[in-house]
Amino acid sequence: MEKSWSFNIGPVYFDGAVLVMTVLTCAIVFGLVIWASRKMTLRPKGKQNVLEWMIEFVNGVSKDNMGGTESRRYSLFVFVLFAFIFVSNNIGLMTKIETANSLNYWKSPTADVGVTLTLSLMVALVANLSGVKRYGFKGYLKHAFFSPAAMLPMKLMEEFVNFLSLALRLFGNIFAGEIVLSLVAQLGNSHIYYLPVAIALEVLWIAFSLFIGALQSYVFILLSTMYINEKIAEED
Repeated sequence: MEKSWSFNIGPVYFDGAVLVMTVLTCAIVFGLVIWASRKMTLRPKGKQNVLEWMIEFVNGVSKDNMGGTESRRYSLFVFVLFAFIFVSNNIGLMTKIETANSLNYWKSPTADVGVTLTLSLMVALVANLSGVKRYGFKGYLKHAFFSPAAMLPMKLMEEFVNFLSLALRLFGNIFAGEIVLSLVAQLGNSHIYYLPVAIALEVLWIAFSLFIGALQSYVFILLSTMYINEKIAEED
């Protein structure tokens, strides 16, 4: 059974593969943005075109759900969220590093439920703190949970379900994709006759996984902007 290597600092244990891959993902996102934004011109081309298209795409999703004024306040947060998730979803497709005792050293960060729960928690904190900033603490509680008061249990359950579903949807899709890739790799290693079939299946599944990774990045920011807007939208 596959497992990640881990280490501890005192009583606290860390998943080494997830930690290293998360740092690597952040470095890749930061490096690509710096590289694509160097020597920018008024008439974009090449790498600048790709970066501007990504920014416009993310801003378009935010604007559709939050309106022009509000979307500008969260544009950087949503773009970074999208870029991180997109790279995280696909970095595990590049290769596989595993030791003889089944310790995994390379995986997509979003194939770990702890990472997706953290991303979901981050969105929940931004949404709820934005609501507090907009309405004040008491006003926000009334707006989000006591309107009407009888709906408080349902509102609390809705908060929990939104938080959990946002994380588990992303985790389930990416984790399942990596499991299938592992099974295809095992098929190729089982016998030389299966190798051509395994290679063909792996190419097809990687192409499909790239699509799923991009789709899940879009879905995550779509639901996140809708969630934030729900907390800050003015009541009719």
